[in-house]
Amino acid sequence: MKKLAIILTFLVISFSCLEAQQYIKTSVRYIYDYEFVVYFKDKANSPFSITKPEEFLSQKAIDRRNKFNIPITSQDFPVNSSYLQRLRDMGLTVTKWSKWLNCAIVTTQDTSIMADVRNLDFVRPKPQPQPKNYQYEPADNYRGQVKADTTTDMFDYGVATNQVTMLNVNKLHNMGYTGKGVTMAILDAGFIKVDELEMFDSLWANNQIKGYFDFVDMDTSVFNVGDHGLMVLSTIGGNKTGYLGTAPKADFWLFRTEDGSSETQLEEYNFVIACEMADSVGVDIIHASLGYSEFDVEETSYTYSQLNGNTAISTIGADIAASKGIIVTSSAGNEGNDPWTYISAPADGDSVLAVGAVNYKGSYAYFSSLGPSYDGRVKPDVTAQGYSVYVQGRKNVETASGTSFSGPIMAGAVACLVQAFPDTNYMKILDVIRMCSNQAKDPDDKYGYGIPDFYKAYVYLKDEQ
Repeated sequence: MKKLAIILTFLVISFSCLEAQQYIKTSVRYIYDYEFVVYFKDKANSPFSITKPEEFLSQKAIDRRNKFNIPITSQDFPVNSSYLQRLRDMGLTVTKWSKWLNCAIVTTQDTSIMADVRNLDFVRPKPQPQPKNYQYEPADNYRGQVKADTTTDMFDYGVATNQVTMLNVNKLHNMGYTGKGVTMAILDAGFIKVDELEMFDSLWANNQIKGYFDFVDMDTSVFNVGDHGLMVLSTIGGNKTGYLGTAPKADFWLFRTEDGSSETQLEEYNFVIACEMADSVGVDIIHASLGYSEFDVEETSYTYSQLNGNTAISTIGADIAASKGIIVTSSAGNEGNDPWTYISAPADGDSVLAVGAVNYKGSYAYFSSLGPSYDGRVKPDVTAQGYSVYVQGRKNVETASGTSFSGPIMAGAVACLVQAFPDTNYMKILDVIRMCSNQAKDPDDKYGYGIPDFYKAYVYLKDEQ
């Protein structure tokens, strides 16, 4: 989430911006204050084996890989613990680490140590682009005819009716596809009162909250900070009289990755580490109503040319998650009316379904970030209602606007389609969603492929079986 910029003079008294610049794009990268990222060369002498994945992945994660013929590689191994210990022996505090990026986050007030760290034999000279191994063949535009479904809705969506029915996902609900059995990870800034409010009673009663973790404070206190995740979750799993989300029967892992007191690249690393945990516990979908472009440390901010699907830390992590067979959905951003105007990371990922916003009539919402990605790909991919969306607030249901809400509305609809076709290549599902959208034949930089018709997508996938 984009936060108010902090004046540069606040940064670090003992670590100048000039010193910081030498670490921005090296193996030891400066983040903020006294925090650095150290990249490792390898995972040599790992005690883990590809032949025993149950030692580092859940059975659900293993099953997902097997279902989609995705290889288990050393990328799935934990970070080499001996490398972490050597950093500690140098006097660094190791706070967290990423197995996919093969790096560690460290802190030190003696920044002179970092010059020695760069010369360690196990430190990678320069971070390398991450390989992508999940391939799919794009589908042609769907030209078949879909018979209108005139069935009366079985559910009362109340004030959420328009935001649900705009996607025609209510037709899937009528057929029993409400996200049941599909596991989603929500990455956000906090989920205050989700453990108290009536809106989420059914999630707790039915054991649909599978777990939660705070990657900012490295504890489990996600329910006492931040209402953004509260609102996001309600659009998907909300369920009470007068309100129903797009996937009320889905299961959820709730991860806090955002620190409301700052905007730094550390949050992107939190994002990647949370994606790793989501993969390890076996989720099917990751949704993030988050976006990264400008940071408190100006030198670490992205330029539009870096929104190319291969540069931003969060984008790399999102694409790796997709390579593990996980659907990743992301809000496009709210900079459409700002000088930046463009989508933000990780929405630029080529394997990420970036979601823009429209109003209740389906017209472009003025704030929705624009595409394309820098390398010319259609972004956002699709759109949903993001203007005056009904969400659960700290006390009552209220309205809020942003791609932060069109994104999860879409993610819930995707969950219903995944429930209907659990054995279908997930990237194929996303491709069908695009081509069953109302601008599939003429995508643009505001709407992408447009507003999807999930019933049409269901019929297409059913016809292919």
